[in-house]
Amino acid sequence: MAAHRRTGKRTAGGRTARAAATVALVGAAAATGLDGPALAEPQRTPEQVRADVAQLYREAEAATEKYNGAKEKAESAQRRLRALQDETARGKARLDDAREALGSVAAAQYRGGGLDPALQLVLTEDPDGYLEGAALAERVGSRQKAQVGRVRSRLREIEQLRGAARAEAESLTSHRAELERHRKTITGKLTAARRLLADLTPGQRDSGAGQAARSSADAGAGPAAPVSVTSRAPSARAAEAVAYAYEKIGSPYVWGATGPDAFDCSGLVQAAYRSAGVALPRTTYAQIAAGRRVARSELLPGDLVFFYSGISHVGIYVGDGRMIHAPNPSAPVRLAPVDEMPFAGATRVS
Repeated sequence: MAAHRRTGKRTAGGRTARAAATVALVGAAAATGLDGPALAEPQRTPEQVRADVAQLYREAEAATEKYNGAKEKAESAQRRLRALQDETARGKARLDDAREALGSVAAAQYRGGGLDPALQLVLTEDPDGYLEGAALAERVGSRQKAQVGRVRSRLREIEQLRGAARAEAESLTSHRAELERHRKTITGKLTAARRLLADLTPGQRDSGAGQAARSSADAGAGPAAPVSVTSRAPSARAAEAVAYAYEKIGSPYVWGATGPDAFDCSGLVQAAYRSAGVALPRTTYAQIAAGRRVARSELLPGDLVFFYSGISHVGIYVGDGRMIHAPNPSAPVRLAPVDEMPFAGATRVS
């Protein structure tokens, strides 16, 4: 009986081992696709691919605005550092002058001799002249103290300038590191977008841009802004900015570019208003605070229109529900409907 029970255990164990092996084989087949196309990843449609590309472009643009902001800060830190270095050099020259003046006073005092003043008065043949000389020496001593004070002041000034320069150098290094991080993010997103687009046929890639192309051509867009648009601008400067934007229709999108031949979205807005004599900040999230906020129902040509919750895109409103903007690397500067993206706010530049 004992032997029979041991045999039963071996039989059960064999069945268990065979079942485990079967499960393992099925799992391996599923993992390697041996069970046929039923478990293969479904083929993505061109619409899904284009949606993914659009999302990558939005993420790249958000990183671009952060890059622009970091670049602006780095350039500002660089200017402050150079100014501090120049001021330090001028301070060093003032310190050298003060040290030279102090050295002249000390040398003159040394050459005057070291006799006790009372003994010099006893031995002198001209007491009145000596007394006048003693008064002069006292004045020289006071002047020496003033020179010492000036040297100490210059030394403190130099140390403060050097400390400020060290702080700016550290700030510059930090902003440059931030620039590099955002640059890698941007290039990574754009590379991923290009790979996705490479899987589409030219016709499939172009079909997503057809509506955009039609929106650029349907109102006679060209090198000159229509008078019907510029005449409705709230100011002469706004009209000039609109005219500039019309002239740039067809210019390529390049991240970080501010013209005159290529632009990103905030770079186009900045360049347009710069042509009208208005200095705007570099980034979308700073530009939205650069003027008076206006409601969407109150938009006039020249107003800045912003999109997405992170204020990562901007265009120049030109009336009739349309704007001119630099969309992304897949499309040049163009006319487009304002409602093609989630509206986040608008600003009127004075």
